[in-house]
Amino acid sequence: MDDLDAMYQEIILDAAKARNGEGRLERFQGESFQVNTTCGDEVNLQVELSSDGKRIERIGWTGEGCSISRASIGIMIDMLEGRSVREAADLYDVFRALMDSRGHALDEEIEDALGDATAFAGVAKFPMRIKCALLGWMAMRDATDKAVAALSPAASEGGVNV
Repeated sequence: MDDLDAMYQEIILDAAKARNGEGRLERFQGESFQVNTTCGDEVNLQVELSSDGKRIERIGWTGEGCSISRASIGIMIDMLEGRSVREAADLYDVFRALMDSRGHALDEEIEDALGDATAFAGVAKFPMRIKCALLGWMAMRDATDKAVAALSPAASEGGVNV
């Protein structure tokens, strides 16, 4: 294992232990439950948006999973809280590109955008683990879509936990 791989492994293990953002939000507009049927990892993630629906205020989650899925969720939360919904969607696309790279180098601009999430480049080499890394991101994307819909003027009031 080279120094870069060791550093990435340490980032993932530290983030998994920290379990950043763990805990159910009391106030949220969107929620998503996702399961990785390959290994059994699961996450229930809630998103609270700003009153105008344009910014992610808070993300909370509960669930069980491997170090990779827990670390990915925690790093994702660090990256996305406080960002616009558009920025979050763009970062989802960038992270997805990292997972689709199968461990090949991405351009420097993409790596800079991902920050600590670049640590998952090694995970992308293992197709069975990609789903672990993407689980929280998929839940965030779904919960955010639901939150935006719930806050839109055309949305009905029923079923929204605000």
